[in-house]
Amino acid sequence: MFKAANPLERGRSQINWSQLLENLPLPNVSSTTNFEAFYSSSVKWICPTAPTRPLSLLGGFPCTAWFDAQDISENAPDDLEGLDASAAHVANLLSTEPADSIGGFSMGAATALYSATCHIFGQYANRNPYLLNLTSVIGLSGWLPCSRKLRNRIERTNETIRRAASLPILLCHGSGDDVVAYKHGENSARILSCAGFENLTFRSYNGLGHYTIPEEMDEVCRWLNARLGLQGS
Repeated sequence: MFKAANPLERGRSQINWSQLLENLPLPNVSSTTNFEAFYSSSVKWICPTAPTRPLSLLGGFPCTAWFDAQDISENAPDDLEGLDASAAHVANLLSTEPADSIGGFSMGAATALYSATCHIFGQYANRNPYLLNLTSVIGLSGWLPCSRKLRNRIERTNETIRRAASLPILLCHGSGDDVVAYKHGENSARILSCAGFENLTFRSYNGLGHYTIPEEMDEVCRWLNARLGLQGS
């Protein structure tokens, strides 16, 4: 999972995303992917690792996971305690940054989308206040947790409707994903759009499995360039 905080003052130590991705466990990411727009930009990248915990999906085997999951589907029970803890961890990492974009891959994407819902409601599921001001969200090969109750909750107040409509979201998913099925990514985009997230972009990639490719990362770069105002960097 990555978090980008922008802007920062020029001259501060930075990590460019091509170096970052070469060290992440994501297959098929080429060093030739076009990240030049980020080399001279005032963007700070924060890349945490999920904690190790028993994962029900793997029979309780300990692994790095942002929350527990019994199944990857809209009807599976949601680990609200784990989701709240991970969203709070992300928010804490970015609490001193001036503007915040978050995103992730797989469970990281699910955590990012859950954080987006916390942002529009102004609180976690446990009703503690969510104070981070998100400016954009990216989800790669992921899904939307707690999707069943989302639309009814948003329709309750004008403020949640405003926040949902103004938050840019990019979702990308491969049609050949055998870990998080394509239909879950597609349904997540549909549910978010129906719930009032008007500034949402969904990109599909024919035959892509549960990994990234340069074409997808180029799309992420273009999208972030536009959202973070880096075209002239």
